[in-house]
Order: sequence, then structure tokens, then C-alpha cells
Amino acid sequence: MTQSPHDKPTVSSPEQLRERVEQTRHELGETVEELAAKTDVKARAQEKATALKEQAGVLTEQAGAKAAELTGQVKVKAAEAAHLVQDKLPDPVKDKAAAAAGQVKAKADRAGQVWQDKAPEPVRDKAHQGAQAARDNRTVLIAAGSVAVVAWLLLRSRSRKQP
Repeated sequence: MTQSPHDKPTVSSPEQLRERVEQTRHELGETVEELAAKTDVKARAQEKATALKEQAGVLTEQAGAKAAELTGQVKVKAAEAAHLVQDKLPDPVKDKAAAAAGQVKAKADRAGQVWQDKAPEPVRDKAHQGAQAARDNRTVLIAAGSVAVVAWLLLRSRSRKQP
């Protein structure tokens, strides 16, 4: 980085001497800037923080993509399970489930009207968000409900067979 004054040939004119002095000043200025950058802890910390934020963003995107992929797989498997359960249910059970669903819907409509009339706005907003989440995951909920109905029916039929 630094050179001994004896390494370079001697200058023959004042103009060459000025040029050498100017070049030495320029080199010294660059060296000082490099040293200042290395000692600027705040700037280095900010650079590191920025790099970590970018890395976290990339990891977040990757995690979101993986979660979406797994969600899709779960939905497909739940739909397959729901179809298997539905295919094996006897028609009278399906008819009873449909009738019960109609009654539940009517009661839910009446309860929903009371809810709209009496519930505070923040509570209604949270309930709406929960309902939207349920609608977004409808297949999973249907599959879980179908499994629960089948399990209930199996338990009920077994309890009737035992004396």
C-alpha cells in the first residue's frame, strides 16, 4: 500500500513532482475512506440488518409457498376421504343428514338475525372473519363432519346391538 520514497525514480521537474504529490494524495484519500468504512460500525450493522431482512423475506415466501402446497394436498385428501365416506353411507342416513342440515340452517338463519340485531360491531367483525375462514376451508370441515357423523352412527348402531 505504501511505498518507500526510494522505490520510484526521482522527478525531473516541478510539474512531475506536483503530479506525484496529487497521486499520493488521491491514494491516501482512498485509504482513509476504506479505513473509515471499516470503522463505521453503524453502517456495517445497517448493511447486515438489511441483508438479514431480505433473507427473512425470502424464507417467509418459501414457507408460505410450502404451506400453500401442503394445504392443497390436505384439501385433496380430505375431499377423497369425504367421497369415500359419502359413497359408503346408506341412503336413509344421507336423507336424515340432509333433513337435519335443513333444520340447522333454518335455526341458524333465525339465530343470525338475532345476532345482527344485538351483537356489538367488533364482535360481529371477528365472527365474520371466523366464518370466512370456515368458508375458505369448507372441504376440510365437510370431511371432518362426515367422519364425525359416520363415527356417531357406528357407535349408535353398536350400542343398540348390545343388550
